[in-house]
Amino acid sequence: MASTDINPAEYQAQLDEKAARIQNIFADFETPELEVFASPAEHYRMRAEFRVWHEGDDLYYIMFNQETRQKYRVDQFPAASRLINDLMPLLVDALKPVKALRHKLFQVDFLSTLSGEILVSLLYHRQLDEEWVNEAKALKQRLNDEGFKLNFIGRARKQKIVLDQEYVIEKLSVHNRTLTYQQVENSFTQPNGEVAQKMLEWAVDCTEDSEGDLLELYCGNGNFSLALAKNFDRVLATELAKPSVESAQYNIAVNNINNVQIIRMSAEEFTEAMEGKREFRRLQNAGVDLKSYNCNTIFVDPPRSGMDDDTCRMVQAYDRIMYISCNPETLKENLAILGETHRITRFALFDQFPYTHHMEAGVLLERK
Repeated sequence: MASTDINPAEYQAQLDEKAARIQNIFADFETPELEVFASPAEHYRMRAEFRVWHEGDDLYYIMFNQETRQKYRVDQFPAASRLINDLMPLLVDALKPVKALRHKLFQVDFLSTLSGEILVSLLYHRQLDEEWVNEAKALKQRLNDEGFKLNFIGRARKQKIVLDQEYVIEKLSVHNRTLTYQQVENSFTQPNGEVAQKMLEWAVDCTEDSEGDLLELYCGNGNFSLALAKNFDRVLATELAKPSVESAQYNIAVNNINNVQIIRMSAEEFTEAMEGKREFRRLQNAGVDLKSYNCNTIFVDPPRSGMDDDTCRMVQAYDRIMYISCNPETLKENLAILGETHRITRFALFDQFPYTHHMEAGVLLERK
């Protein structure tokens, strides 16, 4: 996305176009009125990545035009959070005169939060040494003295140096309740903080009259698990990525939530366990008795590829299915199976990615 693609005056028109497009995609299904959740028109992305261009004594951020692959200079990036934009010029100006920090630097990644913390990863085409560590520590101190809550990570081939911590602590407000999340560098987190809060509130509203337990597949760092826990007796959630599971355990503890259990398993493995096709030692070691759970509701937030057919069939066993999708086309494919047994009772569009063709959708399905 180019900086010139961000035009707040055109935001509502692009959102209206998305709403019409997603309704057209699901025209073959009987859907309730579409609920549309808007993004801020600018400064909405909590993450941003920039290549770095060296030109004599000058140093600046660049991006590439996706169509022409031509590079262009980026001094400010309106899609990124205000925090990232505030730090961008100060950081590059501080890097320019310090050879140990700028030499063979080729990329800068930013991970920011609504809570005011920011993590900066500096990527190099050389091995980093003690001089880099000392200069990075001095720069971190100087920027924090100027009011930033910042940490650095240095990366090179087969090398990673963390100054203090490799994560930020985000705080999201869900119906006036503050939830705390550890978000680790290079692990998946919701890119649009303001819309993420709206998604959590929508999910809580959809399940407020729930009974029994909740099963959640693809839980990530427990983003939805923690918000939904208050609506259920217990939550059993699965996630395959180890860093996300570790963050989820941290998040459960820091939020003092005692009815959520995270298991490191893929959705496909969990389907096999639920159907009795395989026994998994990790379930036994964690003291998880699947038969003890009374799950009438299942929550799924799969990757762009959606769910495989076997998982869809397993999901059909639950009276209520909440499905968050980052790819409406694979959601449509999955609904061809889920729609055999369930009807759509809530239908939402979350504008996580303004000014792009990407759409985030949410559906609540209930047994016919």
